[in-house]
Amino acid sequence: MIREFARHIVSISARVGARAIGLEKNDKHTWRAAPTDGPLTVEYTVYAWDLSVRAAHFDASHCFINATSVCLQVVGQDHLPCTVELLAPPAQHASGWRVATTLPRAGAKPYGFGRYRSADYDALADHPIEMGRFSLSTFDAAGASHDLAITGVSDVDHARLGRDLSAVCAAQAALFEPRTKRAPFERYLFLTSAVGEGYGGLEHRDSTALLCSRNDLPWQGMQSMTDGYRTFLGLASHEYFHAWHVKRIKPAVFVPYDLTREVHTRLLWIFEGFTSYYDDLMLVRSGVISEQEYLTLLGRSISGVLRGPGRHVQSVADSSFDAWSKYYRQDENSPNSIVSYYAKGALVAMAIDLSVRARTAGRASLDDVMRLMWTRYGRDFYAANGGPGLDQRGVPEDGFAGLLREATGVSLGTTLSTWVNGTGDLPLARLLAPFGINLALAATDSTPTLGMRMAQRGADLTVATAFSGGAAHRAGLSAGDVVVACDGLRVNSEASLKALLSRRKAGQQVRLIAFRRDELVEVDATLDAPAYAEARLTVDANTHALREGWLGKRRRPAANAGGAVRQTAAATPGQGRRRA
Repeated sequence: MIREFARHIVSISARVGARAIGLEKNDKHTWRAAPTDGPLTVEYTVYAWDLSVRAAHFDASHCFINATSVCLQVVGQDHLPCTVELLAPPAQHASGWRVATTLPRAGAKPYGFGRYRSADYDALADHPIEMGRFSLSTFDAAGASHDLAITGVSDVDHARLGRDLSAVCAAQAALFEPRTKRAPFERYLFLTSAVGEGYGGLEHRDSTALLCSRNDLPWQGMQSMTDGYRTFLGLASHEYFHAWHVKRIKPAVFVPYDLTREVHTRLLWIFEGFTSYYDDLMLVRSGVISEQEYLTLLGRSISGVLRGPGRHVQSVADSSFDAWSKYYRQDENSPNSIVSYYAKGALVAMAIDLSVRARTAGRASLDDVMRLMWTRYGRDFYAANGGPGLDQRGVPEDGFAGLLREATGVSLGTTLSTWVNGTGDLPLARLLAPFGINLALAATDSTPTLGMRMAQRGADLTVATAFSGGAAHRAGLSAGDVVVACDGLRVNSEASLKALLSRRKAGQQVRLIAFRRDELVEVDATLDAPAYAEARLTVDANTHALREGWLGKRRRPAANAGGAVRQTAAATPGQGRRRA
């Protein structure tokens, strides 16, 4: 996606020595300098206030940088190596600051300010940088050293986090390299920003930038696995899987990357969808979570897809192609018109995996396809320093069916095309049955529904989305309407509205009063039966070899077991013990 980072450049100038050189702006992100008789120095100021994993954020507590949003690209020289010098802010503002990045050092001390180097602009853009007072620990897994740098919190149980991530990292390396069980890098960095509320991740070739809620991280004395910590482990697992699948195995249209325009592919359901399938699967295979915990997560994923009416409008292939214009530019109608290539793509991956395992009695699986793609499009085209080979190629747009057949001997024929290009629901209950897993759909409650998603905006209860064909939509309500009364009684929260609807039955009418902008709207809506289904997965009493082959049979590590995690002194002031 073109995020137009150049809009954050506040000022820019150029000079040769002490002599000013004029810059002409050619378009919204390109400047041209007149020919010079010496080295050209360009100075510019960037406004960095995006607290996400995408861009850059700089305040008195830390500085996070993605080079795409800070470093100008020299047109025609983006293939040349470059040096980056990181200068410490004044000591009164940056006492105790360190640097966390996987950029190769070119004179800088470990975790220190100074000079770093990059093979080219693409490599520079693929090595985020964190500067500040972060806690730091290191663990070894998959033949590589792994750093955990956490900004914004100091009471993290680094030993437990490192132990759990170590198991996940080892499981992923064993998937792609069952013989050597080695990762395709010598060092990996988990850059984590812990905030009050937040969630996000961005993959890089030997690091990842993560944003999480502070309470999602484990703390000293935490006995049981929390939902938040399980979510964080799934996020870290997702981005780590991308080190193979996306950063090295790519769609053919992404080889090489063209950063000047949006490049479209219909394969994101493979690259993000398969990754979304394997992220939680790696947690259970590594023993970090139990089989039942995994099935609970899987049920939530299935429920999320089934609740979106857009799944009947858009296929995962179309969702992939329209990612930059639809998925990443959502509006109030998006739930009605799009499906997530992440979420449904993960279910398509599971459907493929279960089908292959059942047809081959467990002798083949989607794992074999991943290994074939890795050897053909990833490992064999990367040099020892982790860079792409001159003859690197990517997965063709029409190549997956052939890869599946070659790796497993199974051809899904038109079934695969229907799952990928169609808008019907996947036959998950039928596919799970041979694995001794029962899938049942149940209404979340018995309250009739108006078929709309609500949002609380201050004191106003606002329609965020009126689902297509739902009661609110049929009655004439629209996104943005402020609902103030139902059947003559005031409502100012979703709970107050639901309390009134719980006294009604599907098929009954209710009178709704709302404001559309500054105009009063009164409509009669006929209530629908609850439409949101909750997927519940249970296993039968018998042991199934197919299920064990799929999920793996691992003993879960004890919560207080020891681990080979090395921690340096945290530089962030203590914030007290968090309560479970």
